[in-house]
Amino acid sequence: MKKEITLDKEHIFEQERVNRVVSMISTSLQKAKNEYDNAKQERSSVEKNYVQNAKINTFEVDDQMETNAEVQQQKQLVAKNVETENILERQIKLLADLKKSPYFGRIDIHEDGETSPETLYIGTSSFNDDTGNFLIYDWRAPIASIYYNGNLGYVSYNTPQGKQNAQLLKKRQFRIQESKITNMFDTNETVGDELLQEMLGEQGDEYMKNIVATIQKEQNDIIRDTKHDLLIVQGVAGSGKTSAILQRIAFLLYHSRSDLNADQIVLFSPNLLFSHYISEVLPSLGERNMRQVTITEFFAQRFEGLNVETLFENFEKHQIKQTSEKNIKETAEFMLSIKKQVENLDNKDLLFNNLLLEDQIIFTKKEILSLYSTLPSAQPHHLRQFELKNILIQKLKQKIKKEQSKQWVLDKIDSLSEEEYYSLLGEYKRGRFDNIESEITYLSKKIVQTKFEPIYEAIYNNYFLDIYHQYAELLKVFLPFDQKKFNDELELHRIRLEDCAPLLYLRDQLTGEGQNHSIHHLFVDEIQDYSLAQIYYLHATFPNAHLTLLGDSEQALFHTLQSSNELMTSLKETIAPKKARMIELNKSYRSTFEITSFMKSLLPDGNKIQAFTRSGPLPKVVITSKKAVISKLIFEAQRLLKNNETVAIITKDIVTCQLLLHSMKSKNAPTLIKNSDRSLPKGIVLLPIYLAKGLEFDAVIAYEISKENYPNDKSLGILYTICSRAMHELVLIGVENVSPLITNVPNNLFIVEHAITL
Repeated sequence: MKKEITLDKEHIFEQERVNRVVSMISTSLQKAKNEYDNAKQERSSVEKNYVQNAKINTFEVDDQMETNAEVQQQKQLVAKNVETENILERQIKLLADLKKSPYFGRIDIHEDGETSPETLYIGTSSFNDDTGNFLIYDWRAPIASIYYNGNLGYVSYNTPQGKQNAQLLKKRQFRIQESKITNMFDTNETVGDELLQEMLGEQGDEYMKNIVATIQKEQNDIIRDTKHDLLIVQGVAGSGKTSAILQRIAFLLYHSRSDLNADQIVLFSPNLLFSHYISEVLPSLGERNMRQVTITEFFAQRFEGLNVETLFENFEKHQIKQTSEKNIKETAEFMLSIKKQVENLDNKDLLFNNLLLEDQIIFTKKEILSLYSTLPSAQPHHLRQFELKNILIQKLKQKIKKEQSKQWVLDKIDSLSEEEYYSLLGEYKRGRFDNIESEITYLSKKIVQTKFEPIYEAIYNNYFLDIYHQYAELLKVFLPFDQKKFNDELELHRIRLEDCAPLLYLRDQLTGEGQNHSIHHLFVDEIQDYSLAQIYYLHATFPNAHLTLLGDSEQALFHTLQSSNELMTSLKETIAPKKARMIELNKSYRSTFEITSFMKSLLPDGNKIQAFTRSGPLPKVVITSKKAVISKLIFEAQRLLKNNETVAIITKDIVTCQLLLHSMKSKNAPTLIKNSDRSLPKGIVLLPIYLAKGLEFDAVIAYEISKENYPNDKSLGILYTICSRAMHELVLIGVENVSPLITNVPNNLFIVEHAITL
């Protein structure tokens, strides 16, 4: 319920306050710009000195130590100045945004124990006057939770000192653009529908916007949760779950500023496009972006020299096979079997590699196994592997010592250039050696150490363990039919996605390594596209991290559909959290009422989805012929482009995209989006559904929705996901016929156009 503010004096009062605050923000902005310019000049001066000092005295041994010390000092100064610039740059951007729209909410409260009420204004960032009084409160401040959660009357909110009670007397909302109030009203709701409709009705952009002005109560519960080590957000398409998660990251950085920084947070994104799409949300709130990675990138970093199958290659493979059978390697049970197998592994069953240097065997696998067998069998394998590593390093040092006296080393010393000579000396001065023999001894040691460096690296990185052969033997026990497939891929320097988590887990169980204890929060988007084995491995890899997992079971492209409760039960059994919570978001905000009504009718349990009341045209189903389909597709795309900035033609797979692009040879051809692309252009784009995950477009054309492509419920997740990408308009094109999934939808929820010929 809201109350329009029609009194001119109220509007004048609020606009005058905006003007005063904006004036003070402008002053602070100019000050920050001056400080930024000064910091740039200082850095430039330091860099100039750094370059000059780095060039001089590098070959004068007597001056090397002094030069190095000065260069290191100036290098630190440069790094410090760069960090200062980055901080000021973020501050300038924040103040510039604040100047355009300083705040979006006002609350009048009377706290228990206070003699009079006070008025607070809520914005994307806090801002104080010269005396330290808050002119704007950061939306993440404890007291700001009243704005999101409280109805008029008695409310409470959490503070560092405990729960505080107050009476909420007024809640006022603003839409301020370019320092001018464009809309303003009093309300008892979190965000009035009119304001939400206005903001959601805007055209899509290359970047996701922050939603702090429109956070709903259920989203606020997600954002401010600090009690659970496992938080599952199950949200229908367009419910704002990804936006809420990004605000959650911003809140956590604010809430735990002394203990948490952006480098201790990792977000697993569905693809590179999505990473780019969300990249401006945190900076718009004055925070640095967290680390972002796709699951394929994460695994690829751990498999040097191997091409890791992407999630999308995996999807295409299953599309060709038309199979979705359960894969045992993607289960948590398989990971537990690996753990048990390692615990019961005999020494004779361990497989090692020869350690080679320039085709010369430095340590044979037989020798390594023999050393391993001397270690106490009562110790777990990872402790014995650690001891083995130390033994190999000691033996390597002995080999280096013996090698130093060989003739090839003396020959190498005689042939050293002046640059090589001083490079080997490092910080040593010529006069530091007592005699020529001690100098030769030192140089010999450095030369041999440099030569044997690859062996040291191999030992340090556990390359003496033949983990691929070890995994193949494990497959022989559990999945004998799959061993040859794994080995065949390995011969081609490839590894399937389904093998990544189990193989890495086997390696980590044997070596006791692979864990990252510095990550405090791990976020995984589109969780329905991850196997339980992958989630199990991520939890094992980041043992100190609180997990926030978000997704929509209805949008499962890579695995069978799973209900929210089934997912929660599976995850509890898989990772055994201390405190777990699941929050469901059932209201869809992205699409118009008409598109959401069509989407929800596709689903057997679609009634749980609540459509937001923003109206638009009914979805249109076009039935055409093979001969006319390309012409009709181009016509519809151009028609939609007249009123929309982004029009996406979304297909089931990349092959269909490529065939379409080949058929649409004209200046009107769309831009094909590939897995390697990081940004979306305006206009008409063409992409397969798995690259559209997490994205939204003004208008969407679902291409080839015939019964051949979508014959039954197994393809329901794909069709639903395609439709759910549309914000304002949706067109579905079928050749000759349409899927029974669509014919089952009530015919009053869409219009049909027969365009067999044009």
